[in-house]
Amino acid sequence: MSTGSLDIVAIGDAIVDVIATCDDSFIEERGLPKGGMQLLTAAEADALYAAMGTAREISGGSAANSMAGAAALGLDAGFVGQVADDQLGAIFAHDMLALGVRFETPPLRAPPPTGRCLILVTPDGQRTMNTCPAASHELTPAALDADLIRSASVTFLEGYLWGPERPRAAMLEAARIAHSAGRTVAFTLSESLCIGDRRKGVLGMVEAGLVDILFGNEHEVRHLTGCGSLADCMETLSKNVAAVVITRGAEGALADEAGVCCEVAAATVAQVVDTTGAGDLFAAGFLAARLRGRGTRQCLEAGTAAAAEIISHFGARPEADLRQVVKL
Repeated sequence: MSTGSLDIVAIGDAIVDVIATCDDSFIEERGLPKGGMQLLTAAEADALYAAMGTAREISGGSAANSMAGAAALGLDAGFVGQVADDQLGAIFAHDMLALGVRFETPPLRAPPPTGRCLILVTPDGQRTMNTCPAASHELTPAALDADLIRSASVTFLEGYLWGPERPRAAMLEAARIAHSAGRTVAFTLSESLCIGDRRKGVLGMVEAGLVDILFGNEHEVRHLTGCGSLADCMETLSKNVAAVVITRGAEGALADEAGVCCEVAAATVAQVVDTTGAGDLFAAGFLAARLRGRGTRQCLEAGTAAAAEIISHFGARPEADLRQVVKL
């Protein structure tokens, strides 16, 4: 049983990022989705890893990155995700705990191994993600700590984990537990919603009123709703979601809350080095401001400031003091 309370707890992929630079020809020759994401089998991941250049390893995963940002912003954060009892699993657990993020999910004692994401960064700063989820998609509702979820002001759910049946059931159960305690549920969309029939399931979750704050980029919300314009996307989603937040890269971000739309410009960045984790840290900044009682515009500004810090260097974890960057 959990003791103490949290500002935010996330449920998502427990992944170790393996990041390397490459030129555009490497992407083109292998038919990789530049700037996007694809799922790999273990064999495909091994083959791509062998072809990559010198790489650096750091624990990742979309919601886990958000919790690293939340902790850096002074929030009491927790994370639920499945790793295996192997070297990458130990790296993931160590990194989360070292960042001050509560992580207590027991590792799996047998295959599959800890998940990994092979990230290739081209000279224009775009990241192409090739993900082998492995153990992270073995998360089950049994791994949830109901008391931990009830204690958190916000439960943050990750779209990348939506596809497989068991982790999807875990996220739905977490949303129900959070709402039963009067807590807020936030959901972040992902590129993986374009795979198979995942769109229908997420739309069902939204229409059932299980999501209070929805994050997504332009492409993701258009795909989810089937709408052409952002205004139509906003109108459709706002029927069932209290706050719809859309990131637009260099164009900034906008939100619709209680029928009021607010838009901010992107924060200034001297040089875009690597866009990995931009959306993850945007969500961290937005929610940190929200948990401190800020209004929608200030939440958007906090999100864009956090995103600007992350795209100024390699990797999806903050390097600068985020509390100095995002002044809350």
